[in-house]
Amino acid sequence: MAIEQIWIGTNWKMTKTLSEGLSYNKKIQEFTQSFKNPIKLFIIPPFTSLYKIKEELSNGDILLGSQNMHWEDRGAYTGEISPLMLKEIGIDLIELGHSERRQYFNENDQDINKKVHAALRHQFRPLICVGENKEQKDYRISLEILAQQLKICLYGVKKTQLPNIVIAYEPIWAIGEKGTPAEASYVSHIHDHIRSVLENMYGTSALNVPLLYGGSVNTRNFSSYLENKNVNGLFIGRAAWDTKSFEEILKNIDANFTSYL
Repeated sequence: MAIEQIWIGTNWKMTKTLSEGLSYNKKIQEFTQSFKNPIKLFIIPPFTSLYKIKEELSNGDILLGSQNMHWEDRGAYTGEISPLMLKEIGIDLIELGHSERRQYFNENDQDINKKVHAALRHQFRPLICVGENKEQKDYRISLEILAQQLKICLYGVKKTQLPNIVIAYEPIWAIGEKGTPAEASYVSHIHDHIRSVLENMYGTSALNVPLLYGGSVNTRNFSSYLENKNVNGLFIGRAAWDTKSFEEILKNIDANFTSYL
């Protein structure tokens, strides 16, 4: 595996006020200062917190992400945020295609594809979320669904742009408060498939794309996912919103770093 880093991040969704976010961020920065290994850490707060939190992160290694972005630089799109606005703040990555955006705001793979190209055009790193729902899993069409999502979302992306792409597999049935944690063997099977699809599209360049897993990751199961060769990191929800459990996960990863590569 060409990837020598472990990506760990969290999307705060519609939680944490600015004051809560700043307090959280301070604690995270304090306990990650002693880490000895290249853990690529990122946080994705709500839009209202981005500017101030970026100021607090300016001297550190933690990447800052946005939960969404429009594909146009300017326009009459009430309630949307443009690439230029995020670039002015100094955002590092853009989360695109989260299942909640698809479910509640009718986003589709074609929309996500336009956003991926906009992100790359403005030197952001797109974090593209893919995943099947329970019905698709029960019908045993997960592999086909994921291949379709990847091929449409990455349509027109050049091989030279691939090093800037991150993929997060988030099965819809596994995420959220009522999600069911996926078996590590299932995640391994799916991530192997995702890698295979990317290799068919891009050849060996696909080996450099970090594949993250997200879905009811917690202090009890995180290591079982990281032990799989094509799981290059974790996209953590509630277990990362609490700084104590997040610290437990991160310190374990730092202490056992080489065993997870």
